[in-house]
Amino acid sequence: MPTTSPAAGPAFLSLGAGQHFDGPVYLDCAATTPLDPRVAAEVSRYLLSDFGNAGSRTHAFGQAAKTRVQAAREQVAAVVDARADEVIFTSGATESNNIALLGLAEHAERVGRRHIISTAIEHKAVLEPLEELARRGFEVTLLDANESGRVNLDQLRKALRPDTVLVSMMHANNETGVLQPLAEAIDELADHDAYLHVDAAQTFGKALDPLRLHRIDLISISGHKVFAPKGVGALVMRRRRFVRPPLKALQHGGGQERGLRPGTLPVALIAGLGTAASLAVSDYRRRREACEQFRARLLHVLAKHDSQINGDSSHSLASTLNASIPSQAGGYLDSEAVMVALKPYLAISNGSACTSTNYTPSHVLQAMGLLEERIQGALRFSWCHLTSEPDWAGIDAALSGLRG
Repeated sequence: MPTTSPAAGPAFLSLGAGQHFDGPVYLDCAATTPLDPRVAAEVSRYLLSDFGNAGSRTHAFGQAAKTRVQAAREQVAAVVDARADEVIFTSGATESNNIALLGLAEHAERVGRRHIISTAIEHKAVLEPLEELARRGFEVTLLDANESGRVNLDQLRKALRPDTVLVSMMHANNETGVLQPLAEAIDELADHDAYLHVDAAQTFGKALDPLRLHRIDLISISGHKVFAPKGVGALVMRRRRFVRPPLKALQHGGGQERGLRPGTLPVALIAGLGTAASLAVSDYRRRREACEQFRARLLHVLAKHDSQINGDSSHSLASTLNASIPSQAGGYLDSEAVMVALKPYLAISNGSACTSTNYTPSHVLQAMGLLEERIQGALRFSWCHLTSEPDWAGIDAALSGLRG
C-alpha cells in the first residue's frame, strides 16, 4: 500500500507509477528522495539486529559490521568505477565538499599554488568553502553560465594558470537539473595537473558514464538524493599514478576513514547507502525510462500555458525541470502564488532546500542572466521512478485560473 505522511496526512509516494492519490504528489526529489523499501529493510537490520560497532575487533558483532561497511565501499565504488579503498564515508555531500576543498588547502599552500576555479552556479556547499579559502588568501575564479545553464568552457580554458591547484565543477545543477559539460572540461585539463572535484549529489546513480571518467579525482556523494537515508554520503578520492589526493583532515579523534573523517561509523546508514548504490546500477534503465515518461507528461501540461523552461532541456537530468509560467496580463506568475494554487495537487519548490529557511532569488538563475521577474516566477519540479501520477487535469485548471 502507498505510504502516507504521519504529520500532514496526504500520501506522497506510490509503489508504482500510475496510482492516484487524494492528496498532493511529492515532486521535490532534488531536495530529498523517498527511502527505497529495500534500503529501509537493510537499514533496519543494522539498527536492530546486526548493530555492532565496525571498530570492535574482538567479537562477531563488530566483525559483521566491519564486513558490511567494506561491502558498502565496494558497492559505492562500483557506481563510479573506483576502488573500494578510494571511498570514505561522510555525513553527506556537504561534508564531502568541505573535505575536498578545505582539505586541499595545506598542500596548495605548501606547493605555492593558491588558485582555484569553480562556477557561479555551484551549490552553497561548494561556494561557502570557497569563500573561506578566499578569506585565507586563495584566489578563486568563478566561471559564468549562459542562459542554457551550462558553463562556458572558453572561460575555463582562459582561467587555467600554472598555479591552479583545483577545478571544482558540479555535475548537474540542483535547481535546473542541467548537466555540465564534464567530459569536455576534462579535455581542457588534459595537459594540466590541477585536481578535479565534482559535486555529484544530484547525479550519483542517475548519470553513470561521466562519473566513471578517471580524470575526476574527487567525487562528492549524498545518500538522501539516491533513495538512501539522510545523514550519510561519501567522498571518492581516486589515485593518480598510485597516489591519493593530498587531503588533510578537518577533524581529529579516532583515525577512522583513513584519518580524514574520524568518529564511529554509522553502520546502518552506510549499509543503506551501499544497497542504494547497488540498486541504482541494477535498476538504472527502468528508473530512467519512468522519469522520462513522467517528464513528457509534465512538459505537455506546462506547454499548454506557454511555460518557459529555465535551462537546456537537451542537457538535463530526466528527473528535474525548472520553469517559469507567463501571465496573460504580462510578465510571469509569482512562484509563491503558483505553489499555493498547486498545493492540493503537487508538493514543489521554488529553489534549493539546502541554502536558507527564507526564500531569496536564485543565485543560479541570476548567474544564467535571466530577468528578475522570470527568476521570481521560477519553479522546480523534481520526481523519481516512485512518483505517482498527479491530477493533471486539476493542475491544468489551476494554472488556467491563475493566468486569468
